[in-house]
Amino acid sequence: MMPELILPTTVVGSYPAVGSGGLRALFDPLKPARTTAVSDQISAGIDIISDGQVGRDMIALIADFLPGVKGQDVTGQIHPAGKPITLPGVKYALSRHPAVKGILTGPTTLAHGLAIRTPVYRDRSELIPDMALALAQEARYLADAGVAILQLDEPILSTGAADLTVAHDAVNIITGKLNVPSCMHVCGNIRGCIDEILRFPVDILDFEFANNPDNLDVLSRSDLKGKKIGFGCVDSADREVESVSVIAERITKGIEVFGAENMLLDPDCGLRMHSREGAYKKLEHLVLAARQCREELT
Repeated sequence: MMPELILPTTVVGSYPAVGSGGLRALFDPLKPARTTAVSDQISAGIDIISDGQVGRDMIALIADFLPGVKGQDVTGQIHPAGKPITLPGVKYALSRHPAVKGILTGPTTLAHGLAIRTPVYRDRSELIPDMALALAQEARYLADAGVAILQLDEPILSTGAADLTVAHDAVNIITGKLNVPSCMHVCGNIRGCIDEILRFPVDILDFEFANNPDNLDVLSRSDLKGKKIGFGCVDSADREVESVSVIAERITKGIEVFGAENMLLDPDCGLRMHSREGAYKKLEHLVLAARQCREELT
C-alpha cells in the first residue's frame, strides 16, 4: 500500500547485516539481521521500507536460486526458480509495516554479473530475456503479496556496457503486466543515457543526486514523460552522516525541478557498507529533512 503522503521516504537497497547468536541464528541465519533492518527502518520513520536485503550480494541473491546457474556461471537455459526467492523476507517486512518495497536485481545487471559457459546462449542479448522471464515470476509473487512498489536495480545501465534496447525490452517483460507501481534504480551519472532511460516502462525512476549532483541538471532539461523520481538525497558513498539541513537543501533543489508531488526520497544507494549506527542516523536524518520540507510547503 502506497502511503498518501507528499515526499514519502523510502530506501534503495541493502542495510548493514547485523547478526547474532543463539537458536534463532542457527535455524535461520538471516532472521536476526532482517529483524534488525526492518526494526531500524521503522524506528527511523521510513515510510516505505524494505526487508533490508541482508543476505547475499545483489547477483547471488537471485542467481543462486535460478536453474541454469551454477556459482557465477550460466551453465544451461535459465528458468524461473522452483519457489519464491525474496518473498519470505518481504512477507516478514509486510507483517511489521503496511508499506514495503520489493527489490529485485534487474535482468541486465544480473546477466552482466555472470559468465556464459553454455552454448544455449551466444551472448548476453540472448540471455537477458530469459533472465527477465525468471524475474517476472518473482515480481508476481511480490505483487500478489502486497508490496507498495516493485523496484528493479539496474546499475549497469549508466556504465555504457549494456545494450539499452535489450534492457528496455527485458524490463517490459517484468513490468508489462504488473499490477503495482514499478521503479527502476540506476546508479551513477546518467548524462550519457538519460534519453533512453526515460523510455523504460516503469512508473518511477530512481537516481543518485547527493553523490551525483549533475543528475539534477541533466533531468532539469528532460521531459520525464509522467514518471515520478526517486530522489537520492543521502550520500551512501560517504561514511559521514550529513546534517538534516544539508539533506533538506538537496530536497529543496529537487522540488524546484520536479515538484514535491513527483518525488520519493531515499539514499543514493544501499547502506550495507556502513555501520548500523551510521546507516540508522542517515535514515533518521532523511526522515527529519523530509518532515522539514513538508512543513515548509504548507
